[in-house]
Amino acid sequence: MLSLAMDELERAIEDLYRQRYVGFRNALATVTGSYDTARDAVQEGFARALASRRKFRGDGPLGAWVWRIALRAALEAKGVGELPLAEQIDPQLVEPERYPALAAALATLPPRRRLMVFLRYYADLSYADIAAACAVDEGTVAATLAQARDALAAALRPEGATR
Repeated sequence: MLSLAMDELERAIEDLYRQRYVGFRNALATVTGSYDTARDAVQEGFARALASRRKFRGDGPLGAWVWRIALRAALEAKGVGELPLAEQIDPQLVEPERYPALAAALATLPPRRRLMVFLRYYADLSYADIAAACAVDEGTVAATLAQARDALAAALRPEGATR
C-alpha cells in the first residue's frame, strides 16, 4: 500500500512540476538574480523532492514543501549555506531596467512582504502554500498581501492622482 501512495506522490510532484515550473522559475529568479540559475534550481529542487518524497509527511501543502526544497537549491547555487528565515530573503526583479517604476515600488516593500508578493504573483502559490512556506497563518498572508497591494498602488499612482 505504501508503494501505491509513493507512486501517487511521485505523480503529484511531477504534475506540480509540469503545472508550476514557470512560476517556480520566475519566483526563484527574483532570489538568485538569474533565470538560468533559477531554472537549474527548480530542476534540482524537484529532483530532490522526488528523491526524498518519503520525507513528505503530508501535514502541509505539497507545493510549499517543494518550494522550500527548490529555494534551498537556489540559495545553495548562490553560495548561501543555511536556509535563511523568510525575513532574510530579499527578492528583487531580475531585470529592473525593464520595469523601473515597478522595481522602485517593490523596493519600498520590506523583504518579507516582497517575498510574499513574488510567491503569490510570480510563483502563483496559494495563500495556504505561502503560509506553509513562510511559517505564518493564512490570515497573515492575506493581510500582508493586502498591505503590499496598497503600498504598490500608492507608489505607482501618478503624482497628483487620487484613488
